[in-house]
This record gives sequence, C-alpha cells and structure tokens, in this order.
Amino acid sequence: MAVKTRITEMLGIEKPIIQAAMGWIARSQLSSAVSNAGGMGIIETSSGELDAIKVEIVKMRELTDKPFGVNVAQAFVRDPGIVQFVIDQGIRFVTTSAGDPMKFTAMLKAAGLTVFHVVPNLAGALRAVEAGVDGLVVEGGEGGGFKNPKDVASMVLIPLVCERVKVPVVAAGGIMDGRSMAAAFALGAEGVLMGTRILSSAESPVHANWKDAILKAEATDTVFLNRSGPGPALRALRTERTTRLEKEGSPNIFGEFAGTQKVYFGGDLEAGIALTGQVAGRITEVKPVRQVFEETMAEFEETLARMNRVVV
Repeated sequence: MAVKTRITEMLGIEKPIIQAAMGWIARSQLSSAVSNAGGMGIIETSSGELDAIKVEIVKMRELTDKPFGVNVAQAFVRDPGIVQFVIDQGIRFVTTSAGDPMKFTAMLKAAGLTVFHVVPNLAGALRAVEAGVDGLVVEGGEGGGFKNPKDVASMVLIPLVCERVKVPVVAAGGIMDGRSMAAAFALGAEGVLMGTRILSSAESPVHANWKDAILKAEATDTVFLNRSGPGPALRALRTERTTRLEKEGSPNIFGEFAGTQKVYFGGDLEAGIALTGQVAGRITEVKPVRQVFEETMAEFEETLARMNRVVV
C-alpha cells in the first residue's frame, strides 16, 4: 500500500515513519537502516559530540542515498554555532526539540531547510506554528526520553493539536506497528515517529541486555521520573535504580546519566538510566528495521480495511 501524505511529499520518503533522535544511538548504523527502509532516518546531536556527528553524516551518505535529517536538541546542545553546523553539512530536514522554536526556526528556514518542532502540549504547538515551522512532532507522555513534567497522553494530545493547527502532524508516543499508526492517523496525524520500537531493532547499536529487557517488559515496566524537578522529567525502563529514583527522587537527574555508555553499550542497566517508552510492553521480538516497517504498513492497510468492514 502506497501511503501519500503531506509528510511523505514534504520529506520525499516512501513511508510516513520518522525515527526518534536518540542520543548516542541515532547515528549512521541505525539511521541509514531507517532511511533505506523508506522512512526518515535522523542523526542525533544531543550527545554534544559534534565532531563525531560530522563523521556520522559522512557515513550516512555512504550508507544510503535516501533522505535523512538531523535533530537539534536545544537543551543539550549549547553551541551557538549549531545552526551553521547543520547548514554546513548540507542537511535539508531538521527536527528541533527541548527548547523554544523561536530560537532557530527562522535561521534554518532562511537557509532553505524544512523544520519540524517536537512539542509536548498545545501551547508548544501554537508557539512553534507562530515561529514558522513546516510541521510538528506531537509527543505523548507515554513515549520514552525526556518529557514535559505535565504529560498528556497521545490519545488526548494528538487530536487536540490537530484540530488547532494547519501544519502536518507526526504522532509520537506509543507507536510501534500498523494498528497504532492507524490510530494516530484517525486522530489527525499524517505520519508517526517510532523510538522504542526502533531502539529494539536488529540494527540498533545498543547492548542486547537492553533489547532483552524491552522484550520482557510489561506495559507497566517504565517509570516517569523527576516530575517535580529540578531539570526535565523523563520516562525510562524500570530497574532497581529507577524504581528507587521514582520513590526518592534525585537532586541532579542529569548526574544519573554519568553511566550512559555502560548502560547503552555495556549492558549494565543499573549503571544509569535506559530511556524507554511504555510501548515496550507490546514489543516481543527483535526484528530488522525493514521488516518492522513492512509489517507496519501491511497492518496499517489491514486495520483500515477491517475498520471499513466493522463500521456500517
């Protein structure tokens, strides 16, 4: 089934699926697999390792001739030259997040880039539209990663935003297959973003221990941390460490990420925090990205057909 929406037309992709910009993880190995499978691979900058990111962008162009983009996570990349850095790499599509869309949107668009901003609520969506973005990634509180402490579930947030804006919306949070994609489209979205599903794919560079934990997870096996601050809130895999943090809090949530490399690539899930969405409770198998996307699109079509048969 060929699905054409404003998202596919605007970004020049075959499937309306965008990959989450996961710090240290969303690099050429994983992102090229997403682009080659017909979606939009995204290279992260939240690690702050811009010299490494430049190398990853070169690798992307060696690994795929398909479109890909870069995410600018404003709260984590404080380098004032980040916009020029992105422009200099010849990037055509950028998602901005974790900050005020007024900061970079005009400069990026003046350079001819397409810009989507990630928002957790209606107020953020309206401000991003005012800033002149081309589209929005609307992220429900069930998704993994850094969150707004006043989280809103996708089922409420996506239609709330879609009925108030005219730009195309990409739904994020709880998306991992054709049924959840169809639900997002029913709510008004024209594309979806996948994080945890792609994190647990065969091409993902993270340690097998993290992938195995996702496969074993129940829907209740994530925690929402740091709702009262200081610093951002976040959703992560439930471990002994994060269960303690859920109960006791942390005076410095960023300090809890000191062991990130040990968690992500060493497999010690107690060494830090493994950012993971609630949809982990629905993932039962590690699959190649291409298979995930093909099955998603087939199930999307089947779901729409079933709805047509059921609703009379």
